[in-house]
Amino acid sequence: MPDSDTNYMKEGFNSPEFKHYTVMLKETVDGLDVKGNGIYVDCTTGGGGHSEEILTRLKSAGGGRLICIDRDEDALETASKRLAPYKDSVTFIKGNFGNADELLHEHGIFNIDGAVADLGVSSFQLDTPERGFSYMNDAPLDMRMSKGEGKSAYDVINGYDEKRLGDIIQLYGEERFARRIASYIVEAREKKPIETTFQLNELIKAAIPAKNRKEGQHPSKRTFQAIRIEVNGELNAVSGVINGLFPMLNHGGRFSFISFHSLEDRIVKHGYLEFTKGCTCPPDFPVCVCGNKPKAKIITKKPITPSQKEISENPRSRSAKLRILEKI
Repeated sequence: MPDSDTNYMKEGFNSPEFKHYTVMLKETVDGLDVKGNGIYVDCTTGGGGHSEEILTRLKSAGGGRLICIDRDEDALETASKRLAPYKDSVTFIKGNFGNADELLHEHGIFNIDGAVADLGVSSFQLDTPERGFSYMNDAPLDMRMSKGEGKSAYDVINGYDEKRLGDIIQLYGEERFARRIASYIVEAREKKPIETTFQLNELIKAAIPAKNRKEGQHPSKRTFQAIRIEVNGELNAVSGVINGLFPMLNHGGRFSFISFHSLEDRIVKHGYLEFTKGCTCPPDFPVCVCGNKPKAKIITKKPITPSQKEISENPRSRSAKLRILEKI
């Protein structure tokens, strides 16, 4: 959940060095069309940038409530400090955003007026070496967004068979050398387990032909992305949050979701489209017998992308796409 806004958060996630940049802050919260006395959900709280802006607008509109969800207890701790001035209007919930509907039900919330989700990995997680997300720092293979819960990157790299590894790297990383990388990993781990990010990084670089390693991005980027998505079940969570929260949206309520990966964006796009479908009768039926009517309209015919100014200030935002849906 790489967050945005021209304001940097100079203290956060228990680190004075952490700087937080909320991706497409204004565009995302504008998309929610925040109304007074509404109930809104920040499904991926991160450093609290979107949350703070939503709460500011709720206060200006006469009040309301925000529910902040995140898998990472460090994120919630930091956000709670940032949002302390609004403590009477915000509730924090630790959990996977893919289960947002269940988490809200557990807290007695059954209807909402909007939800925002930033589907990327947080800058803090990337920049905290011991979390094992980055190929730029040597650390134990972990990559879990929720610390200590579920399988880790170590389990995936050392436990999945060669075909499954190759499938994941190819599908989630869109890496053309996926099969070769998987083969190198399996061969290496037969001698000893692969335990660190640098060990994995070196294997990936060895597997990719030298002439291809010079092409643009870091050779390990796609594979690390793929393993991270697998570890955290990120794509299933995207479907879960869309399908789980839509029935809870009040009429006129909106989703304002940011994706960073083509597969995520595809899920958001097609998830939205499902709610906009009307009649599903065969074309040769003279009259509609199914009775289906559109349940939503898409506000963004094309996804909104960051400005060049934002990209220059926060290069990690360059692949972000914002899509907005309204329930009718």
